[in-house]
Amino acid sequence: MRVNLQAPVSATDWRGRRSAPWRYALCMALPLLQACSTTPTGEWNLSGEIAAEMRYFAHTPRFAGQDDNIEFSPSGFVQPEIVYEWNDGDDRITLKPYFRWDADDDNRTHGDLREANWLHIGADWDLVVGIDRVFWGVTEARHLVDIINQVDQVEDIDEEDRLGQPMINLRLQRDIGTFSFFVLPGFRKRTFPDASARLRGALAIDDDDPSYDSGADERHVDLAGRWAHSFGNWDLGLAHFHGTSREPRLLPRAEPGGGVILRPHYDQIDQTSLDAQFTHDAWLLKLEALTRSGHGDRFAAAVAGFEYTFFQVMETDADIGLLGEYLYDGREDAPTAPPTIFDDDVFVGTRLTLNDTQDTALLLGLVVDVNNQSTMKFVELERRLGDDWTFELEARLFNDVDDNDALNNFRDDDFVTLRSTRHF
Repeated sequence: MRVNLQAPVSATDWRGRRSAPWRYALCMALPLLQACSTTPTGEWNLSGEIAAEMRYFAHTPRFAGQDDNIEFSPSGFVQPEIVYEWNDGDDRITLKPYFRWDADDDNRTHGDLREANWLHIGADWDLVVGIDRVFWGVTEARHLVDIINQVDQVEDIDEEDRLGQPMINLRLQRDIGTFSFFVLPGFRKRTFPDASARLRGALAIDDDDPSYDSGADERHVDLAGRWAHSFGNWDLGLAHFHGTSREPRLLPRAEPGGGVILRPHYDQIDQTSLDAQFTHDAWLLKLEALTRSGHGDRFAAAVAGFEYTFFQVMETDADIGLLGEYLYDGREDAPTAPPTIFDDDVFVGTRLTLNDTQDTALLLGLVVDVNNQSTMKFVELERRLGDDWTFELEARLFNDVDDNDALNNFRDDDFVTLRSTRHF
């Protein structure tokens, strides 16, 4: 198992391995840096964060090949952000590299360019050229329609961390809404834990040797478009994506020594999606839905739910939010599609926001499978310490997991993460 950034091109990454994403990054970033030296006088800004992290695993691993000694697992990351603006802020160059070191997972020790782009803002349009991250969606438990950027799965299993994506993104602001058009060259493969690491399945994944539906492999150019509009109490988004699936199918492959490993395969898909949010007083009603073809038969999926907030509870500054969502995924109608743990599940949670000077926030939640009662619980606590430090606690717990549930891979991987971050 090696860092999931290899590709058949003559560019090398920081570990001396050939890597198409770094090739695209360099091709896009170098002209941007050169432009800084030829543009009119502007303003530079340097910010970012550096963090130390400790994970505690409560149980011994259950799969052969995993390191039995991993109980406390330290890691850390650094993510600076360099911004150069000129033309009264209408032109901006952003460079945001990311590097994580992990003591126990070689694949989690990795680097990425989260952003390296030029933004130009026109009168009723803007253009981004380079590497960027784009988020779509409104729901809490699952970001169903968010498809532009690939998941950086070695960061966490919640799929909220994303790799930078090379793109050309044109946005047009009109009275009837905002139209966004994307040209996406250079596919990013999903990252997976190392064979000896925690939070992996029963079989190791050979992420160095994926296969593709497209004859262009990871050089396939994907296309996407989205319309978004806010009117009255409604926020709506309608999108379509055509290209390489960000979710791989994991196909078993026999090894010469007699073992079996999984090889990722990336299908060509078409996905049409809708995200909607309705706001009324203390209520937020949320929906994400999609229909997708390319993994065999077409299927549909949806997440629908609400958030209700009690403001200034007991005459304090604190707010308490109650959350509930139903998660459906119909890929049982497409048996060759990648599996998901969110096929027929209910999410309930509560969010406490103290609105204090330390920005203290707590989220508690659980996701329960309706059919077999497999349960994933999570805790997320964040509090600012002074002007420059943030403390975070995160926990993931797995209970009563059915042997046939996709969550079964993690049932012995209950973990708690402590993170201290210095902002600069």
